[in-house]
Amino acid sequence: MEEDMTAATSPVEYALSMPLSLFHAEHPGAWDAFLASQRFRPFLQSWTMGEVYRDVGQEPFRLEVRENGDIVGVCLAHVVNARRGRHLSIPYGPVTHHPEALRLMIEELKRIGRELGCAFVRLSPFLPATSPLLPILKESKGKSSPLHLLAEHIWYLPLQYPDCWDDFASNAPPERRVEDEIFAKMRSTARNLIRRAERDGVTITRSASPIDDLPHFLRLHDETRRRHHFVPYTNAFFRAQVSQFSPKKEVSIYLAHYQGEVISASIHMHFGGETSYHHGASTQKFKNIPSSYLLQWKAVTDALERGDHVYNFWGVSPEGVRRHPFAGVRTFKTAFGGRILELAHCTDLPLSAKYYVTRSIETARKWRRGF
Repeated sequence: MEEDMTAATSPVEYALSMPLSLFHAEHPGAWDAFLASQRFRPFLQSWTMGEVYRDVGQEPFRLEVRENGDIVGVCLAHVVNARRGRHLSIPYGPVTHHPEALRLMIEELKRIGRELGCAFVRLSPFLPATSPLLPILKESKGKSSPLHLLAEHIWYLPLQYPDCWDDFASNAPPERRVEDEIFAKMRSTARNLIRRAERDGVTITRSASPIDDLPHFLRLHDETRRRHHFVPYTNAFFRAQVSQFSPKKEVSIYLAHYQGEVISASIHMHFGGETSYHHGASTQKFKNIPSSYLLQWKAVTDALERGDHVYNFWGVSPEGVRRHPFAGVRTFKTAFGGRILELAHCTDLPLSAKYYVTRSIETARKWRRGF
């Protein structure tokens, strides 16, 4: 690796019997190489994502645990100055399979949170709901959060065999799936809508310059937000995300064109052999034109061509739950075939009495929003 793997800042001192050291990380390449080597490698824990938070005024904190010089855990955190309570947020982290590394990072997160005047730490680990690491969160006096931080029921499409996200995957070498097989296993309605969009004259382009084409997405996203009444990411966040990931070719914007207009758009992220459908938007003007189906199919076939192993559709509602904010997109996403991955629920680590004020507010909000 091009960087000196032994170079780092002085470790935070803890009285541990194991040869573990915690650092505030300084080496982007080493960080991302470790993350990309894991079974679950969420781009929200990538080094670049920390720069996105920095751009929108949320200073990132990057913790790294090493054992005998090798990285065994990483954690990207950032401070959220919410009206309901200032807190330290950890989106889909920490990332580790090492129990003591997790304990070490949790203690340091608490220390940082207290130092910054946070009321609590909110962790949303990208771990299966059955992960053996989850009891450590309870041992650390963690409380089940009233709300989720990120999607906790992930719909994904395996692009190779064996399924690397499957707990029961064999150790056989991966075999890439083919386009015809995936198309044949889709729900028939999805196949028909893809063909219909093509017959109607819809064309899909993958932006050669995501930064230049971002305004198309922002216009449609604003319309979608007003139509569905959700709390959106800010335009500044979208600009920062696209600007930071574009130089590494880790972001794509797909545009669906019809009768000379862009009628739907999406932002997809690429990291560690995974493509994630992160944001989508469309117009009501041509609501009967199934452009979004053709757009997603184009993104799936591009992921196959890149050799990705997973296409991540992100959040859906739990099976059988109708009163849920993600219930409307479940039918759309599951039509492409695939599987569900149930993640651990978000955990809060209270740091002061102010947390319980936030907890009361969010409990009320949970019921109003249908979670």
